[in-house]
Amino acid sequence: MADTSGHADTKGSGSTAGPPGNTAGTESGPSSRKSSWKYIGPGIVVAATGVGAGDLVATLIAGSNFGYTLLWAAVIGCLVKISLAEAAGRWHLSTGRTLFDGWASLGRWTSWFFVVYVVIWGFVYGAAAMSSSGLPLQALFPDVMDLKWWAILTGLVGLVFVWFNKYAVFEKVMTVLVGVMFVVTVYLAIRVTPHLGEAFAGLLPVLPDEKDSILNTLGLIGGVGGTITLAAYGYWVNAKGWTNTGWMKVMRLDNRVAYITTGIFVIAMLFVGAELLHSSNVAIASGDKGLIQLGDILEDEYGTATAKFFLIGFFATSFTSLIGVWHGVSLMFADFVERFRKDRAAARTAKANATRDTTTPASAEEVASGAHERSWPFRAYLLWLTFPPMVLLFQGQPFRLIILYGVLGAAFLPFLALTLVWLLNSSRTPPEWRNGLLSNAMLTIAGLLFVVLCVKQIWDQPWKDFF
Repeated sequence: MADTSGHADTKGSGSTAGPPGNTAGTESGPSSRKSSWKYIGPGIVVAATGVGAGDLVATLIAGSNFGYTLLWAAVIGCLVKISLAEAAGRWHLSTGRTLFDGWASLGRWTSWFFVVYVVIWGFVYGAAAMSSSGLPLQALFPDVMDLKWWAILTGLVGLVFVWFNKYAVFEKVMTVLVGVMFVVTVYLAIRVTPHLGEAFAGLLPVLPDEKDSILNTLGLIGGVGGTITLAAYGYWVNAKGWTNTGWMKVMRLDNRVAYITTGIFVIAMLFVGAELLHSSNVAIASGDKGLIQLGDILEDEYGTATAKFFLIGFFATSFTSLIGVWHGVSLMFADFVERFRKDRAAARTAKANATRDTTTPASAEEVASGAHERSWPFRAYLLWLTFPPMVLLFQGQPFRLIILYGVLGAAFLPFLALTLVWLLNSSRTPPEWRNGLLSNAMLTIAGLLFVVLCVKQIWDQPWKDFF
């Protein structure tokens, strides 16, 4: 994709200095590194985390309902996510500040939204992620133990892995699991023998002639690979050691690789849905159980080996989302707490000295140092994602909490898109790294898309039963 900032990558040369901690724009600023495949990493992590089992099922169902008609929508969805992740990464690299620090500069309301979101979302998501990772294991080893125990086991494994390993090891494991996902999805797409002529025709923007086709299309564009992990991308960029504008070209290549990979996953599963389900009028359930049904269908059509192979890919898809969230969102929560502590300390200093209240920006360098990964807030949120949600595995998910989870989840991506537009068009960002026309257009389109989907999600909630 083209450079979405609207500016060429430049070496720091000019008179404009960035915010504290940023070396861009000074004579001693970082030299621009050449983009190279050897640096790729955070993009693989965000692609693996963003595409979960539920996203693959949504794509399968789109393929089973509409054939190849909505292939163009899946492609546009990936372009939208490229723009969002690029903007988050550009903020981190151009300012030397973290995304949460940027949000905090917009007003206290952003902090309230974030903390309510991560507490409720994390509680419900923890149970969903563990259950999703346990499902393929139960299908592979049906007589070993119940689903809830498989779910608990995957949660504990994820906890121990993220607790004791730093970003470098985390990235390597994610890369291996993405390789498994890639091989399985591409193999299935080839195995079902897609009609390439119809697939190319699906790249033309045509809406299905069915009820709610517009909303279904918008849902496919906005849904695949779109979670809080888009915001976590900037943190993974810093954790990799990229902290200034010298890494901008590398980050952009890395980001494009991320969503090309996501696009391959999506297109492959759309092919499977179109050929295996649409042609034979087979319907599958929404949610993770739809993949178990698909495994049964694959066994009937292609044999036990293909079904087992698919279940291994299903596990890789689910478990990468689990450990990705365990790491990425815990990193964001640690940054939130660190910013809060700095604000409190600065306020006390200002009061004691009778001076104007000042705060110290949350620095990308802190994330790069690994300090957040060793901090108690990081580990506290890890525990929050793992242990309290286990209650839901035994008791079922509470009705009111699920509604709040759905509303907050739907509101997060509009919040991300529109705050990035705000931050990257303001004096908070060095002039040479502010949005260009293309980036503003893509982020605005993304924001409006997610606002529509958010309104629909809120409208569809059974509010009469809530009270």
